[in-house]
Amino acid sequence: MLTANTIGKEFAVTFFGESHGKCVGAVVDGCPAGLPLTEQDIQKEIDKRIPSKKEIVSGRIEKDSVEILSGVFEGYTTGAPICTLVWNKEAIPTDYDAIRDLPRPGHADYAARVKYGGFNDYRGGGRFSGRITVAFVMAGAIAKKLLATLGVEVLAYTTAIGDVKMDKAPAIDEIHKNTYQNAVRCPDSKCAKAMEEAILRAKNEGDSLGGIVECTALNVPAGVGEPVFDALDADIAKILFTVPAVKGVEFGAGFRAASLKGSENNDPYIVDNGRVATLTNNAGGILGGLSNGMPINIRVAIKPTPSIRREQKTVNLSKMEENTIQIKGRHDPCIVPKAVPVIESAVAIVLADHLIRGGFIPKVLGRRQK
Repeated sequence: MLTANTIGKEFAVTFFGESHGKCVGAVVDGCPAGLPLTEQDIQKEIDKRIPSKKEIVSGRIEKDSVEILSGVFEGYTTGAPICTLVWNKEAIPTDYDAIRDLPRPGHADYAARVKYGGFNDYRGGGRFSGRITVAFVMAGAIAKKLLATLGVEVLAYTTAIGDVKMDKAPAIDEIHKNTYQNAVRCPDSKCAKAMEEAILRAKNEGDSLGGIVECTALNVPAGVGEPVFDALDADIAKILFTVPAVKGVEFGAGFRAASLKGSENNDPYIVDNGRVATLTNNAGGILGGLSNGMPINIRVAIKPTPSIRREQKTVNLSKMEENTIQIKGRHDPCIVPKAVPVIESAVAIVLADHLIRGGFIPKVLGRRQK
């Protein structure tokens, strides 16, 4: 039986590590043999996590040099579990000494203390910290390279931060060209500047902002998914909700579908260049828990960073007295930009698992020449 720290059945991913522990890592079990893979393949994805503009990110900037410990030999995956990790070198555990008994509003501190009887690592949120998202990206880098063998591509980007929103959907070439050219990961450069300004205003006020990340998966063949309980959208939603700070997920028209008529929401079928397609994509590429061959479109709501400088009410758990807390240390005024490559990776992990389960990706990728 797989534990709660593992997701996937054929491409099974287990995460380990805490915010202020020795390291954070991922073990991928079930990756087909014969996939070309190097540390640089993973490193280039990890490097996308931290925006270049230091003013809008946490002062804790880890180098995050990935190490592959197993599962790769002479540049190819072997079919054995792939263990990857990065070391935590910039942690300052003493930042949390004074608030050990003061659960931070908006964090899992109190619930974790109750569940684990006080044995949980409270420093920086421990297991519940955004720091663990580097493990998503390591596993996601492997998944994305595997998906590329089928021509499947996963692209995520920021569409809203606070009240600043893109006013139209970007073209695919804009996403490719512009997303990682600015600190907020927005394909619209004009909107990106306004987003950065909004983040800095919130930071100067001792506050934070949330936002929306959209993700699209291209060239996913029809028929991918395992209904009922392993439906493709169900598994994607599950992994996305494990990303810290995610509070909402919708596919296609999402909640807007509730206000549409059937004649408006249905996607009429057509023949396009010899294949079945739909005129619209309100379903977001998934029907009945199965991909239908159209782009899979997802929107993810990210809450504002809960660690803010403003004074907030809390409780001293040792004394059972009401108290106040003013959080110090190093925190992002907005975690949306960092979430973009994480969302991308999470979706890629689930797609890789389901494509192997459905027989679209073989267990061995070709045969090595002697």
